[in-house]
Amino acid sequence: MAEGLHGGQVVRLWERLDAAIGRLEMALVVFSLGLMMVTAFAQIALRNVMGVGLPWSEPLVRYLVLWVGFIGASLATREGRHITIEVFKLQPSATGRRYLTAVSQLCALVVCAAMTWAAVKFVRDDAQIGHRTFLDLPTWILESIIPAAFAVMSLRFLLRAVRALRRDAALQDPPP
Repeated sequence: MAEGLHGGQVVRLWERLDAAIGRLEMALVVFSLGLMMVTAFAQIALRNVMGVGLPWSEPLVRYLVLWVGFIGASLATREGRHITIEVFKLQPSATGRRYLTAVSQLCALVVCAAMTWAAVKFVRDDAQIGHRTFLDLPTWILESIIPAAFAVMSLRFLLRAVRALRRDAALQDPPP
């Protein structure tokens, strides 16, 4: 018998990896929010007290907002709290709900995968152009959160679709 990962093992492996990514995302959000507050406070205090400022503080805060926003979107996807559009106000059967959920998640996956591709192209183009920002950092490094977040969201939507289709028999419709 060939050794390897089976469907259920792959899902469990991704769930463990997803949990680790979620912990990293939470740490990054906490760090970024803290750094944003400290930077903004330092900028205000230095301007009001000493009449000088930190020239790099405003672009730093803008990029931190970008990071917090995209990481927040990824975390919302992980928790199933992303924006959804309810097309069907039907009361489908349990099986119907599972399939509608899976289709909805797959549609979101397609959108996020397309956004990942577009974001990779955007970041790659920016790297080729050579734009730089505060402290002479290449902008593509700071913008890399965009394709990374969309890629993680794509994988999370795939996982949610697989989960919807793999629900145990207890959730299925009872026989007539």
